[in-house]
Amino acid sequence: MTQARQNKRIRSGDKVIVIAGNERGQIGTVLTRTEDRATIQGVNLRKKHQRCTQDNPKGSIIQIEAPIHISNLRLCPNPDQAVKVRVKQEKEGKALYYRDGGKEVRLRSIKKTVSQ
Repeated sequence: MTQARQNKRIRSGDKVIVIAGNERGQIGTVLTRTEDRATIQGVNLRKKHQRCTQDNPKGSIIQIEAPIHISNLRLCPNPDQAVKVRVKQEKEGKALYYRDGGKEVRLRSIKKTVSQ
């Protein structure tokens, strides 16, 4: 049985910008992450109709964030600036770097994660 590996570049808590689709240009924080999709705070909002319950006798329409494919996202460490990250080998392990004005800036280290 093969286990799917998650993309190590985008993880929960990262600030990302949407680079494709109807939500292009919006910036948000990653709330949850599955194998190839991420839920971004305040991005890709969908309406959900809730039925009547004892707690909510009238019912309601709420807005929830729908997941986006990670190929449509890019890391955004600086405001309004999407960056292309690359992996570099270090003594301790691997780390993510991006270029800023000709010099390389370290973003964070990478841990291997395997989803189940």
